Amino acid sequence: MTIQRFPLASLQKVRQIITSSLLLPETEDSPESIASLDDIDQTPEPESLDDLSGFFQSASASIQEEENYGPNVEGRWFVSTLNPGAALIRLPGVRVKRDWRLVTYLYRVPGDGVGITWAVPEALSTTAQLESVLESSGDRQHPPQPKGALPDFMEALEGDRSPASFLVASIFRREIQELGSTGKSKEWANHRLIDTLPPQAQWQWTGDPIADLSPKVRILPDGKAAVEFFSCRLVPPVAIYRHIDQYSATQYRSLSRDSVVAKPIQGVKRQS
Repeated sequence: MTIQRFPLASLQKVRQIITSSLLLPETEDSPESIASLDDIDQTPEPESLDDLSGFFQSASASIQEEENYGPNVEGRWFVSTLNPGAALIRLPGVRVKRDWRLVTYLYRVPGDGVGITWAVPEALSTTAQLESVLESSGDRQHPPQPKGALPDFMEALEGDRSPASFLVASIFRREIQELGSTGKSKEWANHRLIDTLPPQAQWQWTGDPIADLSPKVRILPDGKAAVEFFSCRLVPPVAIYRHIDQYSATQYRSLSRDSVVAKPIQGVKRQS
């Protein structure tokens, strides 16, 4: 069995690269910013062809909303234009399989929102095909599922099976699972990656004390792998979490366990 430890800075860098690649367009993250038809009526007459192109883009967004497929805050699912798989381009060892695409649907109501990401065959990922399931979707507990989608989007990933690739996969999965979440629906965003206990509080272990909090990857002789890393939840209930992902020898879909291993005896000051 091979165990490789990684500096905390490396894990933080991976997360930073992924999160910076998963920024939603403003009109999808906050759909109320889309111009309405009334807004278009008040738009000054375009003075050039460049202005005219912007005018039609604004009109297109409003017409799309009118057809019930565009971004909205009315509790109707819609397709995001973001390509989540692009977040892996700058990272080592893992990528989306050829002929597959990750697609995200978003759900927005005032002050809150969620998202869901699927892995879909490239041939079935046209806008028309992705939108065709919107009419049969429901509330946030009943999201759309496009034709041909895999049960777990991580099944569409492949890589070199290196220790770094598993570490990237573990962070990527958590960021994608929370892609589109806003307001009170955010959870993973409240976690700060750590390799030592934060000094802002005294901590009480929920079980046996853990001496080594460094990110690490274990590779077994049969090709299976396990990732372990730790985080501190910064908002109540504040706690130290241990994250363990177990990977089979053939794919990047994992069995995951996130568990509380320590709680503060005294309060922890929230940090940015």
